[in-house]
Amino acid sequence: MTQATQTYSYAAPSAMVDGRLGLSTSGGRALSGPSLAPRFFSGVVTQAAPAAAALLGVADVALTRYHQPRPGWTRDPVVTCGGDRLRFESFSACGGVYSRLDLLDDALDGEVFDRGTTNVDVNGPLREALARVGGRDPLHLGVGADELTVTTLDGAVVEKKVPLPERWLRGFAEVQVIAAGMDLRAELPGMSAVRFLRSLPKRATADLWVAPAGRDLRVTDRPAAGAVCLSGVGRLATLLPLLRFAKSLKVYGPAGTGGPASSAWELELPGMRYTLVLSPERWRGFSGEGAVLADLATDEAEADADVVGMLLNFEPEVEIGLLADRAGLPTDRVRAALTQLGTAGRVGYDLSEAAHFHRELPYDREHVQHLNPRLASAKALVEAGAVRLDGDTARVRTDGGVREVGLADGSCTCPWWWDHRGSRGPCKHVLAARIAARATADELADASPLPGGPA
Repeated sequence: MTQATQTYSYAAPSAMVDGRLGLSTSGGRALSGPSLAPRFFSGVVTQAAPAAAALLGVADVALTRYHQPRPGWTRDPVVTCGGDRLRFESFSACGGVYSRLDLLDDALDGEVFDRGTTNVDVNGPLREALARVGGRDPLHLGVGADELTVTTLDGAVVEKKVPLPERWLRGFAEVQVIAAGMDLRAELPGMSAVRFLRSLPKRATADLWVAPAGRDLRVTDRPAAGAVCLSGVGRLATLLPLLRFAKSLKVYGPAGTGGPASSAWELELPGMRYTLVLSPERWRGFSGEGAVLADLATDEAEADADVVGMLLNFEPEVEIGLLADRAGLPTDRVRAALTQLGTAGRVGYDLSEAAHFHRELPYDREHVQHLNPRLASAKALVEAGAVRLDGDTARVRTDGGVREVGLADGSCTCPWWWDHRGSRGPCKHVLAARIAARATADELADASPLPGGPA
């Protein structure tokens, strides 16, 4: 695993003084262009207590290593202003839990200065202050430099240097593709959600399945029709302090799975949503799932991403049909382009809206390049002439021997495929074979005579 060091530079530490929550921002991107400390919003949060508790939950996920817990560094959450909402996102230190708080229009009453994405400082004293916010407390929120940082904090510059492993950055790309493949499996009203979550086993490492049972959910130790995998009950811990505000709980999972799979847990709060997406198993981070590789392996994806990327304007919902019309591309290529953009953290996926949203992760561009070694290895195999096609099969020559690939089912004779059977995306040999097969098909199409032309 390789990593780079990212420096967060804040004009002052975030703080809460007399009901005014000032979140300091670091370098990011906005509609107005790159900014060292963008200012996005200033106004009142109409539901102070759930907003403070949910923001603390997002910060807690960023602090936590759920698999093999141990003390370590922290990362600051990412915030995106989409005009009518604020989205706060984080990943766990182990890379297996993604969290997001969506503060929606009903919870915000104020002025939007710009749209874009940046990091926000969440420090120890701020965490203590958030934990003390009560139900009747007023809460004024400023995202970016405002009168609070100017008059009470003396403009003291704060720098945080943190490591950014590739697997953590790749997780942002993988989770949006995995979430886009999920369906709503169950929805519980507030009190039923409270009863269910509080009835779960207390052992944090417990692995189980959750299946609809009438208007409730039942827990089982094996897969069942319509069941959702819950690996590591303790990874839902940040939902529990929010239950007193819960209006409903939605549970999402992929279709037709008989083994470990990702799941999503969305708690609806007054004017906002808090979402957790869990990797298939406690020890698995999202970075190795390989969900993005099929789309990235297409020849058009990179060029299409350039076109689609220029059309994005920090929309809270990306309408694929509209993008397809504006870009002059079919919808399948727009979806592949969004996956390509996701590898650089430029899009996420909102399960409740069933739509992508635009953001720009505030990290140096070189940090998010070359993050898919399997795809790079596959392209190297093709360039080396290591792929031999034979109908629906292919033989790929490697240093470890010749691997036989089934193009239709994506099977391979390599150890990776035998270990995972496609559950973590295609191996490099399958990718190489499909790239070569596509190139051959394109060559044949170019060489074919035009209808009505000379044979």
